[in-house]
Amino acid sequence: MADYYDILGVSRSATSDEIKRAYRKKARKLHPDVAGPDSSEEFKAVTAAYDVLSNDEKRRLYDMGGEQAVRNGGAPGGFGGSFQDIFDTFFGGATAARGPVPRGRRGQDALVPIEVELRDAVFGLETDITVETAVRCTTCDGTCTRDGRPPQTCTACGGTGSIRKVTNSFLGQVMSTTSCGVCQGHGTVITDPCLDCAGEGRVRATQTLNVRIPAGIEDGMRIRMAGRGEVGPAGGPQGDLFIEVHVAEHPQFTRHGDDLVCELEIPMTAAALGTTMTIESFDGPEEIEIEPGTSAGVSLRVRGKGVGRLHRSDRGDLVINLHVLTPSRLSSREKELLRELAEIRGETDPDASLVSDSPSVFSRFRDRFL
Repeated sequence: MADYYDILGVSRSATSDEIKRAYRKKARKLHPDVAGPDSSEEFKAVTAAYDVLSNDEKRRLYDMGGEQAVRNGGAPGGFGGSFQDIFDTFFGGATAARGPVPRGRRGQDALVPIEVELRDAVFGLETDITVETAVRCTTCDGTCTRDGRPPQTCTACGGTGSIRKVTNSFLGQVMSTTSCGVCQGHGTVITDPCLDCAGEGRVRATQTLNVRIPAGIEDGMRIRMAGRGEVGPAGGPQGDLFIEVHVAEHPQFTRHGDDLVCELEIPMTAAALGTTMTIESFDGPEEIEIEPGTSAGVSLRVRGKGVGRLHRSDRGDLVINLHVLTPSRLSSREKELLRELAEIRGETDPDASLVSDSPSVFSRFRDRFL
């Protein structure tokens, strides 16, 4: 009687993966389409050995009683076959035949992170990115074969992609269907694969793609580019490409929703007397009117100079928070003038008073943070 382990060239302690690899190696070498019709008997022996050793229940029976134990199912009268085999047969297991499996499959989606400046999030940006991905093999044009030769019909399954087998069970002989181990369910075998892609129909390459970053995009958002991901095996359709956008921090401006916020320091005298100041915004120089008597904490709002709103034509606002600078070092003359001003205003000995939540105070708080 044949030794299945010896036929596959593995030890009795071999794992399932080792058995599978050994079978595939021998099956490719001994397949009649490759080695000729004289190898058909040896090929059948390899397939029979794999059929037993790849099944945990059959392998257990074989280890206990050899080939005869597998045929009888470990019980007298031919009541054999595992419960899983019977279940798959009557209730449609994962290996039920549904025709050949196409070689071409959809490619994987790809994710590429990029970093943009805050200005780019304000106005939008069109830029090029470099992506390493799977592309269609130009040598075989995705056919996987050399010189355009079509794959050959698998003689093991006759092109159906599946193999039927008879199993002994307590119900008698039942027929089940499994995926063909030679062609992996495709119904065809590639006997002369393309040398450039090793029969995959695709290769790794670097591509340059043009990406449009819309105005108003936020940190962490993703842009989907349909059909620009990896090409699938055997010329299968491309997956999608996702661009994950990260917005870099800016030294002067921060973003709050669709508004741009900045902090502006003004002298105490400018706050008291009022003035016009110019700041540099993303739109260029912007004149700011400081009203006389402006208090610290007041926020000024410039309409339409903030961040572009996503998928809209308008923009948020530019919010300027004012900080009044109180001088810490004064000359004798400056102190004298300030004392004189305090006497004129009756503030030489001011009374302390807590500020209530008056509408004016609350509205300043609202304008600054909302």
